[in-house]
Amino acid sequence: MLNIKNIFKKKADAKPEGRIDFFKKRFKKAQQKKLAAQERRHRIREHFARAGLEVNIQKISKTFFNIAVLVNLAISSYLIYYFSTSFGITWGAVATAMIVLWVFVFIILIFALWAMFYLAVDLKIFRRKVDIEEVLPDFLQLTAANINAGMTIDRALWFAVRPRFGVLAKEIEEVAKETMSGVDLKIALEKFASRYDSVILKRSVSMLNEGVEAGGQIGELLNRIATNIQEQKALMKEMSANVTTYVIFISFASIAAAPVLFALSGVLIEVVQNLGSTLGTTANVGASVGISLSFSGTGVTQSDFRIFAVVSLITTSLFSAMMISTIKKGNIKSGVKYIPIFIVVSLMLYFIAQGLASKLLSVFF
Repeated sequence: MLNIKNIFKKKADAKPEGRIDFFKKRFKKAQQKKLAAQERRHRIREHFARAGLEVNIQKISKTFFNIAVLVNLAISSYLIYYFSTSFGITWGAVATAMIVLWVFVFIILIFALWAMFYLAVDLKIFRRKVDIEEVLPDFLQLTAANINAGMTIDRALWFAVRPRFGVLAKEIEEVAKETMSGVDLKIALEKFASRYDSVILKRSVSMLNEGVEAGGQIGELLNRIATNIQEQKALMKEMSANVTTYVIFISFASIAAAPVLFALSGVLIEVVQNLGSTLGTTANVGASVGISLSFSGTGVTQSDFRIFAVVSLITTSLFSAMMISTIKKGNIKSGVKYIPIFIVVSLMLYFIAQGLASKLLSVFF
């Protein structure tokens, strides 16, 4: 009996400690989740800050949710009306279709909206990076002139800011504010360079910080950095000019040759179908005199080929614009603006060529 009492006594004594450990673990997990959520929101804010945007994530999420709901309501209303009037489908089948629609289509819409939003933000970040690299040599040369005039580095950076520098001017103003608040200039510049995926900017900041630590001629160093950036840009332009022939060939093949060939192919299908129907009628006449010919089977219809041609032209234009951007600029993001132009021009030429070819061949057939 004593042993049994001792056992229950030990369990009773250990129970409060176990509860305390349990609540400590739960509190620790909750704190970790909270810190992870804060870190995630901080990364998202930093990502938007690179694009120069100040957005409310909750407001954007609510907007995307409302858009998805409205789209689903419109599709649901149309499907209910179409199924009930055209096929007389039961309400159970319609309810099942609505459930599938509101589960899968809703998720796909939300995902697509967020994907397009982040794509637009990434493109804006890339555009800001390009703008910074474009004016960086001029800014460095002005900073070098200020240093040679006797200014300190932080003051030289501040007084080199000009309105025409755009994004770079705003970033340097942020760097100046941080240094005035007590942040080291090296840390502020490294933080500025880390916001953008620019090799030129990061190398320039790294060389500037190393020059400051070494105590060399900073003005001369900045002039050399600016000269190297300008030489690199000139070399890139020369390389882009050397591949102009390839760009012309790809552009002609995607937005001129392909639409015309697809249009001629579509008209040829129509002509063959008309000839087949004509020969089929002739074969029926010939069967009465003992000649038996048969034209049967279903080939490629005109509507199916038109869908295939449009999808092929859109895909070809998309990849052609990406190839041209890679050849001329060295990256795909620079050629995003060419994609809608290529698609619109190729489709317009396709429909125009199809109409002209149909009119010309209708004269002969």
